[in-house]
Amino acid sequence: MANPGNPFGNFDPRAFMDMGKLGATPPALDMGALVEAQRRNVEALTRANQVAAEGMQALAQRHAEMLRQGLDQAGQALRALMAAGSPEDKAAQQADIARDGFAQVMANARELVEIATRAQSEAGDVLAQRVASSLTELKGAIASGQKAAPKR
Repeated sequence: MANPGNPFGNFDPRAFMDMGKLGATPPALDMGALVEAQRRNVEALTRANQVAAEGMQALAQRHAEMLRQGLDQAGQALRALMAAGSPEDKAAQQADIARDGFAQVMANARELVEIATRAQSEAGDVLAQRVASSLTELKGAIASGQKAAPKR
């Protein structure tokens, strides 16, 4: 009879997790190799964080440069508008300044996105390489642990 409190019917997860009752034994592992693999995992995570931090630092520096350039250009544009000229000339100049400013903002935004994407990609590559190596090491640890385990 199904247990009404168990949405999985007659399935007992405790019996599933008890490998001894099912006749299976957990695989033997080379604990030294696993500890060493975890050390390399931490190193890879540290390196990925360093790469990401360096990328964000480059992003912040470039953004600050862009802001300085933008302020300089705004000052030059304001001085040019203050120069003598007819209202029609000033209106045309304002339109040119707005168009050029918008184009510069879009170019800057693209550049900042590229810097952030590159940093994220490099950090991800470090982690992806480590995951692949870690899986290979785990497979080797299981194999060497099984060779070292006493036969029953």
